[in-house]
Amino acid sequence: MHNIVQELRSVLFAPNSSELVKELISPLQPYDLAQLLLELENREQVQFIEVLPLEQAVEVLEYLEPEVQYRLLHHADEERAKELLQILPSDTTVDLLLAIHPNQAQVLRGWLPEEYGKLIDNLMTFPENTAGSLATVDYVAARAGWTVEQTLAHIRKVGKDAELISYVYVLNPRGQLIDVVSIKELILASPQTKLSELVSKNPISVRADSDQEEAARLLSQYDFLAIPVVAHDNRMVGIISVDDLVDVIQDEATEDIQKLGGSEPLPEAYLKTPIGTIFRKRVSWLLLLFLAQGITGSIMERYSEVLSQVIALTFFIPLLIDAGGNAGSQTVATLVRALAIGEITVKDTWKALRKEVVTGILLGTVVGAAAFLRTRIMGVTGNLSHVVALSALFIVTWASTMAALLPMLLHKLKVDPAIVSGPVITTLVDAVGIFGYFTIARLLLGIG
Repeated sequence: MHNIVQELRSVLFAPNSSELVKELISPLQPYDLAQLLLELENREQVQFIEVLPLEQAVEVLEYLEPEVQYRLLHHADEERAKELLQILPSDTTVDLLLAIHPNQAQVLRGWLPEEYGKLIDNLMTFPENTAGSLATVDYVAARAGWTVEQTLAHIRKVGKDAELISYVYVLNPRGQLIDVVSIKELILASPQTKLSELVSKNPISVRADSDQEEAARLLSQYDFLAIPVVAHDNRMVGIISVDDLVDVIQDEATEDIQKLGGSEPLPEAYLKTPIGTIFRKRVSWLLLLFLAQGITGSIMERYSEVLSQVIALTFFIPLLIDAGGNAGSQTVATLVRALAIGEITVKDTWKALRKEVVTGILLGTVVGAAAFLRTRIMGVTGNLSHVVALSALFIVTWASTMAALLPMLLHKLKVDPAIVSGPVITTLVDAVGIFGYFTIARLLLGIG
């Protein structure tokens, strides 16, 4: 990359820079060009965007952050900047206008044709993380009365401006979605066949106010390349393509992983997030868990007499608590993800509970047997080995049970289970596990 940057700098401001740059970057993809642009100085970045072919420049802009996009458009030749903005995909334009200062957005909005600008304004009204906020208006629409021949001619005319041309969206005069026809269906049909003869009038779509995860689930479930987004009255709002939802799926998975760790999700990429923000995202849960762990300390204090009589009990506390925590984490991670992608719903609570209780008993039996062997290897004799083994069985089963119930309960209460389940399960396993351990010890060891 360094060598290309140096070569690029040497030709950027040459008299025939367009041809020289085109030859130099010909093997590179738009993503690579965006990374190359970021290696340049600000003045060089503007020049690079100006000398690139228009379509290629737009593809590069799509891979850049909104603040970089705005800076390039602001400093580029105004006519060139207007051309770039007007063919930039509408979802990218919406993200740009929402990310910059309102005064800056007003200037860019003024560069858009009035009708197109109204569509952009409409997309900007949808809340963040909804299907409507991801939609693009760059799609191919047609009327049910059109013939296949007319539709293909229309695609040739407007297809270059569409996000993708794999599907044609059939609308009625009010702009409501009737159905979706694939290019394959059009190619295989007779030229004089009307679209009304091809449609089933039962299209799969997503409401604009639905969560973006719902759009991702439908797209994955039906293996579509794009999904139409409609308003409450079935009026077509736009489409979401699979490449946009790949980013959503990645972001949602990242959020879930961060939440399962007992931290609120970061608003930006890790290296771009200030230390103060990371601190604020973690400190509340850390303090809450710290205070909650006081319950475990209180239980241990209550059973201090038991500990004083059988000091060896303390050796196995970390082993048992960790086993329960690990079992609970496995169950929580599995169920939270299953809830997120729609594999299970709240209606499946008892099915999931039965499955996890049985699994917990099986796992607890194996862990209990391993704990028993561990005590024997350490030279422990008598009933203490049985105390540790039975406690392991109890704690692992308890952890699996609670880890199955809690995500379902939180999901029903409209609380994101990912951010609460992990920390709460750890606290419950620690407190109840210690209580169960000492109770079993008192019963089997005959401690008063």
